[in-house]
Amino acid sequence: MKKIIISKLFLYRYRFVIGYAVLGLAFAILLITLPGFAQNGLSEAEINSATNSYYLGKNGILNGDLVDLPYRLLQKVSIILFGLTPYAIKLPSVIIGLLLGFLLILLLNRWFKSNVSLLASCLMVLSTPFLYLAGSGTPLIMLVFWPTLLLWLGSKIQGEKRPRPAYCFLFAIAMLLSIFAPYMIYFAVFCVIFVLLQPHLRFVLKGLPKLPLSLVGIIVLAGFVILGINIVNHPETIMELLFSKDFQMGQFFGNIAAGLAPVFSWHNSLESVFLSPLISLPTFALALIGLFSTTKGFFASRNSIASILIVFCLIITGFNPQAVVFFILPFSILVAHGLKYLLEKWYGLFPQNPYARVSAALPLTILFGFMIIPGLLQYIYGYRYNPNIATEFSDKLAVVCENLTDEYLLVNENYDFYKILEAKSDIKVVNEIEKVDKLAVLGQLDDKPEEYGLAQIITSPMRDNSDIIYLYTYTEKVEGE
Repeated sequence: MKKIIISKLFLYRYRFVIGYAVLGLAFAILLITLPGFAQNGLSEAEINSATNSYYLGKNGILNGDLVDLPYRLLQKVSIILFGLTPYAIKLPSVIIGLLLGFLLILLLNRWFKSNVSLLASCLMVLSTPFLYLAGSGTPLIMLVFWPTLLLWLGSKIQGEKRPRPAYCFLFAIAMLLSIFAPYMIYFAVFCVIFVLLQPHLRFVLKGLPKLPLSLVGIIVLAGFVILGINIVNHPETIMELLFSKDFQMGQFFGNIAAGLAPVFSWHNSLESVFLSPLISLPTFALALIGLFSTTKGFFASRNSIASILIVFCLIITGFNPQAVVFFILPFSILVAHGLKYLLEKWYGLFPQNPYARVSAALPLTILFGFMIIPGLLQYIYGYRYNPNIATEFSDKLAVVCENLTDEYLLVNENYDFYKILEAKSDIKVVNEIEKVDKLAVLGQLDDKPEEYGLAQIITSPMRDNSDIIYLYTYTEKVEGE
């Protein structure tokens, strides 16, 4: 009987290719279907984002309206193509979430072995905060996307003896675009300081070809010149990019406390759109193990960067509590470090025993099942049924799209937002009463004329105060009645 050599088996040789393919397919399917079963409606931030994106015009761009421009352009195109629907509003985040997930996988695969990067990728791209970002129709996801892209491009430059000039140009262009996103100016400065202080990166920088390096510097400098001109013409832009519109220095430490509350607490604040805890306890424990394991070789670039990114996350959280989602990036790196440490310790116990190595597969599978599946269920059901979270989202737009066809719709709040419905439907949106046969009112009509009679109340199945639309019919009053 022929002896079976495990290393010759197809499944063994291509185990990581198969693993990444399954993860990528599951991740893509999950994100594409995400807006259909996650948050029950739109948050106020999503409504504002969709409104600002749709009414973005050439004059606004030429006049300096550049904050989060790539995301807003993508959202504008999505709404123009598919109309004003919850899915169209969230689609840009789904697309960027797919790119971000694959970038995160590529980044971890650059710095760690395939077995470690595959397991760490599974944990982070299927985690509750990552899925929230990918299912929320706001530019908040760009806060994680740009640094991840820059770190991956930087790893492609650093990790090669002769880095391709194309990666240098892509890094410069990504840096140029990123500085027009909130807080990314800090990250650009952080990158420059980190490269100058890190000995290995300084050595890599000196070895880069002079012409591509000079062109990269010119591109980045041009970006800051454009930004400076924009700030001179529109001083309010600097507040959006560096802080937030309503930020006050006295709020800094209070914002940090509010931002970290969903990370360390098990109950939700009425003022937060994040489920608690943001990171499950086992994943948090892995990240702590990873943090302690990096202390030995702290000055290696990939070891120190996670710790420095955590400090950066705390700083920007002080400006905006929702910026705490940035911790997805350093946590991904620390989780990979923790897995690397645990696997090395396990294999170190049995260096010559292949059966002991294989036996670790079963407990690891069970452990990861208990870490991933509860997180998915928490995300799917928490955002729909948690009373503190559900109140942050409104399903009014979905109810309107499902129940109205050619009626006049009277709205008192977010008029500009609902006005977009007219572009792809026969609904006529008004902000004052008109004499029409059928008038749909978003909410109750407080000062109802006598000519209008209530015909129907359309409700939502997901809310306590479920009356969403009041349908009135108009009957012309005859004199003498």
